[in-house]
Amino acid sequence: MSEDQKKALEKQLWAIANLLRGKMDADDYRNYILGFIFFKYLSEKLHLYADHILEPDGLKYSEIDENSEEGKVYIEAIKNACIKNIGYFLKPSELFTSIANKGANLTGIETNDNQEATQFFILEDLERILNNIEQSTMGTDSEDDFVRLFEDLDLTSSKLGRTVKAKNELIAKILAHLNQIDFQLEDSESDVLGDAYEYLIGQFTENAGKKAGEFYTPQQVSTILAKIVTSRKKRIKSVYDPTCGSGSLLLRVAKEVEDVGFFYGQELNRTTYNLARMNMILHDVHFSKFDIKQEDTLEEPQHLDVQAEAIVANPPFSAKWSAKGVFSSDDRFSQYGKLAPKSKADFAFVQHMIHHLDESGIMATVLPHGVLFRGAAEGHIRKYLIEDRNYIDAVIGLPANIFFGTGIPTCVLVIKKCREIDDDVLFIDASKGFEKQGKDNVLLLEHIEKIVDTYTERKELDKYSYRASLAEIKENDYNLNIPRYVDTFEEEEPVDIEAVAKELKALETEIQQTDSTIAAFCKELNIKTPF
Repeated sequence: MSEDQKKALEKQLWAIANLLRGKMDADDYRNYILGFIFFKYLSEKLHLYADHILEPDGLKYSEIDENSEEGKVYIEAIKNACIKNIGYFLKPSELFTSIANKGANLTGIETNDNQEATQFFILEDLERILNNIEQSTMGTDSEDDFVRLFEDLDLTSSKLGRTVKAKNELIAKILAHLNQIDFQLEDSESDVLGDAYEYLIGQFTENAGKKAGEFYTPQQVSTILAKIVTSRKKRIKSVYDPTCGSGSLLLRVAKEVEDVGFFYGQELNRTTYNLARMNMILHDVHFSKFDIKQEDTLEEPQHLDVQAEAIVANPPFSAKWSAKGVFSSDDRFSQYGKLAPKSKADFAFVQHMIHHLDESGIMATVLPHGVLFRGAAEGHIRKYLIEDRNYIDAVIGLPANIFFGTGIPTCVLVIKKCREIDDDVLFIDASKGFEKQGKDNVLLLEHIEKIVDTYTERKELDKYSYRASLAEIKENDYNLNIPRYVDTFEEEEPVDIEAVAKELKALETEIQQTDSTIAAFCKELNIKTPF
């Protein structure tokens, strides 16, 4: 997709979002827009698949008579194939285009009481169709990926309008707008849908602020993490994100390699968990290749036996957790001797990820800078990771103000289990490599490439990166604060005293000349001089 096409798509999408802006919070209209986009995608994907099956018979799925005996035979056969291969089913009358075309007839109609009674169909039809999608997966392998997937799409909400007529007309407008967008699903090289989804998630995050930022990692940061965990690899057996949000990080990893065998993710927030499942399906990840769970990762881990080749994460910064005594015997934490403090779960997430990291794997996670130098239990855990396990591969300092909802500077901690005994730790100070765009700092492609290239080649660059031996880190009492290792001090140019003295004399002469000129003018005007 060209840049112009992408901008045109974004304009269309934001026009749809504007139909709901002002009626409800960004969190709410995000659920409606993304939910309808997901319905359109499921419909178009199934439509294409069904047409492919019917091609030898010269038929089109949308033209099949659902009430005829022959039509029922065809639909039953297509249903079986769809459930097996794409995981869900829709009848021809339940396709997005069918309901959107019905809805188009509602807008601009003058209604009386009888006509209004006939307009219940769009709300009832939509609710029935979305429920049927979920019902079609019951008892099948795809059930877990579709169950309650549309629960945040409340079609009865008064936020859509005070009357049934108002709700019908608003939904009809949204569907009509979406019906005009071609997601180009037949083009395997195109990712119009993925671009649309990520654009809207990003826009909703910007408008909703910190709360929405919890489920979305900016693409520039996702790219760094993904490139690091896939460095020098073409295929990844499995990737895991224990705080997966909307799934953007998992999908970013997939863009860096030819194939990912399996995706694992866990997310606490129910709505965001639904977004993640939608996002996987929207990006054509087959239902048999991902397992997204909803629960608190630290308190109720859902992937107990997973050993992932790649782990990426952007956990909530310095979140609270229970740190209950029972966790002292939990396999994830027991070997460290101490638990992360209740008020700061950062290292608890790190320990959890290390537990699930394959022996030959690599993990990259975004953390607040405090994990690099805070003492007490966190200092004890940090020392264990360095001195006893030698797991820390690199520490990368990122610019401040690049995350939604927070301006704090962050770092990327890179961990590998397969390091040699005497391997050093690479420190990168990328905090000054950004472009200012409005109030935000943005990492451009050249900034990302410099970080990744420095990491993969383990380069030492003046005032940018440094490879510290374990002995040196020990001398610093296992403090990983980046300025201790990367010297970014800029010496001021030496002052030429003689040159400065000459400049001062020249200025003094110039001032005297100016004073004389002013005095002459004052004399001519017969007024006192101001000095």
